[in-house]
Amino acid sequence: MFTINCKGKLISTDVPLIMGIINATPDSFYKGDLANGLDGILTLATEMLNEGATILDIGGQSTKPGATSISINEELDRVIPAIEIIHKNITDAIISIDTFSSIVAAESIKAGASMVNDVSGGEIDAKMIPYLGSLGNVPYICMHMRGTPTTMQKLTDYGNVTKEVIEYFVTKIDACKKAGIKDLIIDPGFGFAKNITQNFSLLKNLSAFKILDSPILIGLSRKSSIYKTLDITASEALNGTTVLNTLALQNGANILRVHDVKEAVEIVKLMQVYEDAK
Repeated sequence: MFTINCKGKLISTDVPLIMGIINATPDSFYKGDLANGLDGILTLATEMLNEGATILDIGGQSTKPGATSISINEELDRVIPAIEIIHKNITDAIISIDTFSSIVAAESIKAGASMVNDVSGGEIDAKMIPYLGSLGNVPYICMHMRGTPTTMQKLTDYGNVTKEVIEYFVTKIDACKKAGIKDLIIDPGFGFAKNITQNFSLLKNLSAFKILDSPILIGLSRKSSIYKTLDITASEALNGTTVLNTLALQNGANILRVHDVKEAVEIVKLMQVYEDAK
């Protein structure tokens, strides 16, 4: 398995890790956005850590299909207070900043974040990878996406989606290593420039990504591939999320990025018992 250095705090993927999602966006469909106030953010962070989350992922820029970019200042106004209140009150919390801006990443790291989650893989902000490489001890979650959240759903033309995403990461991993990034986590980008069929194909063939020899993060939580397939809403998609997260773990996922930490932790525990059974 893998050991990841988060500004001097080591975490291991010997047992799959859970990353809890904290949305600091006013259009979030789920609990925990800044409309509930910073006390609500801290309460949610505490709850997620108590339930077994290892990492908290805080984002202020919506990346759902069709989302438009906000200004860097607005993004900073959303995420920095959230990072600061968690870091001040839970000093050992491992905080990830979900951003594709190197400026937001830098200010977030100063405020207490120790990991960067970039849905664009450095394609939107060319300064991101060199900046993180200069730090050395801040892990980088590099996701596959074509275009931007505004345009990505028009860019789903693949011959073989699994093959093409792996080829993307072969090149990207090399670039990240040459830049000096030591701990790189890859995310195939479910729902980002992929249609429903392609998302299920990626999930079914996830074990192929082991050839890249990097930790694999999976973000399937309550996504449209689940609720559109089942003809339900995102708020009703917990059961479907649990099923697909279980399949992801069976196929090699090392980190699950989720809205519902308790349920994801239960999946990991049951999978561990299942795998140890004779």
